[in-house]
Amino acid sequence: MKAIVTVTGKDTTGIIAKVCTLLAEEDVNILDISQTVMQQYFTMTMLVDLENSKKSVTELSEALEALGKTMGLVIRTQREDIFDLMYRV
Repeated sequence: MKAIVTVTGKDTTGIIAKVCTLLAEEDVNILDISQTVMQQYFTMTMLVDLENSKKSVTELSEALEALGKTMGLVIRTQREDIFDLMYRV
């Protein structure tokens, strides 16, 4: 299953490293990543594949949200199919 992960918040050192480390530890493959800093605000969107992960998308979402709280970020995870339906024109 694929999912979309979004990360937003004030820019600090190590955001990408910490998020990617958590994903790697859970055997989640990053298929695509886009990030930018607008003034002092960091935004990142990732397409990830959970096929080899032992965690469900809900469990992964909870782990990422917890990481975000420790870093002062908002990290959200949505299944790709739900994301596609929400943004279909």
